[in-house]
Amino acid sequence: MLAKNKQHEKLIIIAVALGVILNPLNTTMITVALPAIQEDFHLNSTEISWLIASYFIISAIFTPLIGKLSDTYGRKNIFIMGLGLVIVSSILAPLSPNMPLLLITRGIQAIGTSALYPAGIGIIRNNIHHNQNRVIGTLSVFATTSAAFGPTISGLLIQFGGWPIIFYVNLPVILISAIFTMFFIPKDKKTAATTYKWDGVGILLFSLTITIWMVFLLSLEAGFQIGTLFVAAVITILFYVYEKRREEPFINVNFFKKNMNITLIYGQYILSTVIFFAILLSLPTYLQGVLETSSRVTGITMLSLSIFAMVTTPIATRWMERAGFRIPLLSSVSMVLIGVILLATINHTSPLYWVAIVLAVSGIANGVQNIGLQNLLYSFIDKSESGIASGLLMTSRFLGNILASSIYGVAFATGMNDGNMKNMAFVLIFVAIILFPVMLYVTRHERKKSLD
Repeated sequence: MLAKNKQHEKLIIIAVALGVILNPLNTTMITVALPAIQEDFHLNSTEISWLIASYFIISAIFTPLIGKLSDTYGRKNIFIMGLGLVIVSSILAPLSPNMPLLLITRGIQAIGTSALYPAGIGIIRNNIHHNQNRVIGTLSVFATTSAAFGPTISGLLIQFGGWPIIFYVNLPVILISAIFTMFFIPKDKKTAATTYKWDGVGILLFSLTITIWMVFLLSLEAGFQIGTLFVAAVITILFYVYEKRREEPFINVNFFKKNMNITLIYGQYILSTVIFFAILLSLPTYLQGVLETSSRVTGITMLSLSIFAMVTTPIATRWMERAGFRIPLLSSVSMVLIGVILLATINHTSPLYWVAIVLAVSGIANGVQNIGLQNLLYSFIDKSESGIASGLLMTSRFLGNILASSIYGVAFATGMNDGNMKNMAFVLIFVAIILFPVMLYVTRHERKKSLD
C-alpha cells in the first residue's frame, strides 16, 4: 500500500513538474527566434524586447493573483485552466500576422503558464506527504534551470519550421500533464466560502509600477526621461504605502520588514537572475547575428549553459548540506564575476568553443547560486510562511527577468555588435560586484545547516 501511494505521488509530481516548466521554457525558447521575428515584423531591438518584457510583466502580476484564485476555486481546476490557456495560445501564436497579435497570444500564454506554478505548489502541498518540502524546493529549482534548455530546444527545431514551431513544442508537454492531472490528481475538496477581499487597488498599483519602470528603462536609449522616472518613483511609493496598510494585500510588503536577511536574499535573487537571463537572452541573437551561426548550432552551443546549470544543482545541494551556505555562495559569486568578465572577451572572431566555455562558467555559477539562495531563504523563515516566501521568490525571478530584458533592449538598441555586447558585459560586471558585500552579510549567520 505504501509503495502504491508513493507511485501515485510520483505521477502527481510529474504532472505538476511538466506544467511548471512551461513558463520558463516559453520565456527562453523565443530567444533563438528573436532575429527571425524581428526581421519578419520589421522591428528594432527596443520593440522586440517588449515581446520578452511583456511576458514577464504579465507573469509577475498574475502569478500571485492566480495563487489566490486557486485557494478559492481549487488548485486542480486552476491548473487545468492554465493548461487550456497555453493550448489556445500555442495554436494561435504561430498564426499571428503581426506583432500586436503575437503580443496578445503571448499574453494569453503568460497568464496560462502563470497559473501552473502556484496551483501546482498547492497541489503538492495537498497531496504529497513524503519529503514535501524537498519536492517543492526541487520544483522551484527545476522551474528555473529548465529555462536554460529553451534556446537549445528552439534552436534545434526552428530549422525545420521557422519561429512558429517553438509554440507547438508545448502541445505534447501539455497533453501528458493534462492526462496525469485528470487521472491522478484528486478533485479539489469543497471548502466553506472564503472571505478574501480582492485588493484591486493593490493589483492596479503593482501593475502600473512594474510597467512604468519598464517604460523608463527602455526609454534610456533616447535619453534620461526625468518625468517618467518621477512618475515611476511616485507610483512605487504609493504602492508600498497602500499595501503596507492592507490586512490582505496583493503583495505582502510587511513580510520584508521581518528580517533584513530575507529582503536582501530576494534582492540577491533578482540580481542573480538579471545576469543569468541577460546572457541567456543576448547570446543566441549574438551567435546568429554576429558569428553567423545557424539556429541549430546556436542551440547546441547554448546547451553548455543548461547542462552545467542542471548538473551543478545537485552537487551544490550536497556541498551546502556539508559545508553550510557561506563558502558555496561566495564561491558562486566569484564564478558569476568570472563569467561576465569572460563575456566581455567575446567578439566576432571568437571560436564557438570559447563561447561554450563562457556559458559553462555562467551555468556552474547559476546552478550553485540558484539552489543556494532558495535554501538560504527557507532557512530564515518558518514552515508556515513557505507559501508566501515561494510566491515572492517567483515574483523576484520575474522582476530580474524584466530588468534583464530592459538591459538587453537598451544595450542593443543600435544593433547587435561587439561594442554593444561589451557594454552589456560591463553592466553585468557592475551587478556582479554588488553581489559580493551583500552575500557576505546574509551568510554571516546561518540559522540551520540542514536543507530538508
